[in-house]
Parts: sequence; C-alpha cells; structure tokens
Amino acid sequence: MSIESLKQRLPEYAKDQRLNLSSLAAEPALTEQQRAGTFIASALASRNAEVLAAVIGEFGPKLSPEALEAAKAAASIMAMNNVYYRFTHLVSAPEYRTLPAKLRMNVMAKPGVDKVDFELWSLAVSAINGCGTCMDSHEKIARQHGLSPEAVQAAVRIVAVVHAVAATLDGEAAIGGDRAAAA
Repeated sequence: MSIESLKQRLPEYAKDQRLNLSSLAAEPALTEQQRAGTFIASALASRNAEVLAAVIGEFGPKLSPEALEAAKAAASIMAMNNVYYRFTHLVSAPEYRTLPAKLRMNVMAKPGVDKVDFELWSLAVSAINGCGTCMDSHEKIARQHGLSPEAVQAAVRIVAVVHAVAATLDGEAAIGGDRAAAA
C-alpha cells in the first residue's frame, strides 16, 4: 500500500486531504528522515490500520531500521506520557504536578536517532493526543536543537492531515458505506 492508494480511498468530500497528502509527502522544511518519521509516528498515533499500512509502505523504506524503530518508539512512549501529563495538567489539584511520574521513559534518553528528530516525532504524537504540556516541552527542545518554526509547523501540518485521513476513513467505515472506494 502507498500514499497514492490511500488518496484513492478518500471520498470526494476529502479532496483537500488528498491534495495535502501529496504536498506534505515532499515537504521541504524537514529532512527526509524527519518527514518520514513524522508520517510514521502520526499514523501510529492515529490508530487506523489502513493509514498505517500506507504510511509504512511509503515512508518505511526511507528510514534506517534504527530510525523506523525510533519513530515507533516515539508513538509508543508518548501514548503513555500524553495521558499521564495531560492528567497532571488538567486536574485542579496542584500536588500531582509535584509528584514524580515513576514511569519508565528510557527510550527518551537513547532513542537511536538524533535528539531533534525524536523530539519532533514526540511533538507530533503529542499534538494528536492533545497534551499541551508535552507539546510545549517537545517544541521547546526541538527549537533549542535548531529546528525552525517553519519545520515545526510542517510537522504539525503532517500530523493534522494524517489524523484527518484516519478520521475520515474511520467515519466512512462506521457509516457502512464504502463510498471511499467508489469515489
């Protein structure tokens, strides 16, 4: 499966998603590794098997085995961290913010890729999961490691489109019509 086949599955009303997938697949503000890893981490976080298969098929070969594992690790660790830190941020009792998390996060210290790329992928997943604390933290570190605001924005645009495609396909499946295939 590829991005092209994924675009063909989208219904006509999601034409903008098709156009955005095409342009973001070649987004120049990110390195090839940053772009591919952002697509993969976002697809994992979006939890749609069809989107994940297409994204892995398209972008997996563009990453080293270590970078592919790091993108997956970013999605995995942030699935846990986003829930925990979103809780500590949103609950009104301030003492939770002072307690140690006591969650293992070893992959963050040695992700297998440059720190900036792992931070970018962690930011991408945090955007999908809606954790403001994590988004703020990972954006700050990514910027400290040299990413421009345009590069961060490009990654978030990828996240937004990948997530929208997953939501559209999930919605189409839920209403029972496979209108996407007929479009």
